[in-house]
Amino acid sequence: MMAKQHKKEPRLHFILRFIFILVGAAMAAASIELFLVPNSIIDGGIIGVSLILDYLTVVPFGILLVAINLPFLFSGYKYIGRNFFISSIFAIVALAILEIPLHSIEPFVDDPLLATVFGGLLLGAGVGIVIRNGGALDGTEILGILLTRKLPFSVGEFVMFFNVFIFGWAGFVLGWEQAMYSILTYYIASKTIDIVIQGLEDTKAVIIITDDYEELGQAINDRLGRSVTKLHGKGGFNHTEKDVIYVVVTRLEITKLKQIVNDIDSTAFTTIMNTQEVHGGTFKSPIH
Repeated sequence: MMAKQHKKEPRLHFILRFIFILVGAAMAAASIELFLVPNSIIDGGIIGVSLILDYLTVVPFGILLVAINLPFLFSGYKYIGRNFFISSIFAIVALAILEIPLHSIEPFVDDPLLATVFGGLLLGAGVGIVIRNGGALDGTEILGILLTRKLPFSVGEFVMFFNVFIFGWAGFVLGWEQAMYSILTYYIASKTIDIVIQGLEDTKAVIIITDDYEELGQAINDRLGRSVTKLHGKGGFNHTEKDVIYVVVTRLEITKLKQIVNDIDSTAFTTIMNTQEVHGGTFKSPIH
């Protein structure tokens, strides 16, 4: 049997993807040069390490960023794949190049708090755009993947420990007040990255166990405009077989859904869960 061939990425999609990566790298460069560096504020990860070393040495930030990231990208090539590898190198080199002409531009603000907030937002948006288009500006997680294969830590724990070390180091080098601003910048950037990657649409997955599944499913379809999926379940205590309703709704529709469930079967067992993303099917956000 012949191996299944993967479709080649359309040329236009490929070009647009790298344009967006370039835009994301430009936003990150603007954040670093116009907000963070002038106010002695850093980010976490390898970007943070590069900024501290830039402060301590005469080696430019861009060269440090590329030099520190590349070994991890090459070492983790087989884990991250060819496309991610190429996209990440392009993004990192683009950031290193784009931040050079920004040296001569006057900083936007000289208030550390404003620099923290808006620098973090701009940096997070830029990094998020790069990640959403299949690249990365920081090899910290790749380093984590490589090291946690031999250490009793998860990647998330490694990243956390790594950043604690960086911000502690920043406290000694830049001052503890700047280190605290840097932690706030990292937090704002992280939350912004999540928003850019996942979108502002907050969806909920709802599981409803009821004896009136036919009527309730029809009511959800008619009154909420959502199609439902019926799952077959079996009680763990009395082994009673039941059909379970599964439906995905937006955050704004939760109250209306609860009212529908209460109207049909006030004793229904309802579980509401957060979802990261919803793709495919007929799911759309209706305008009420």
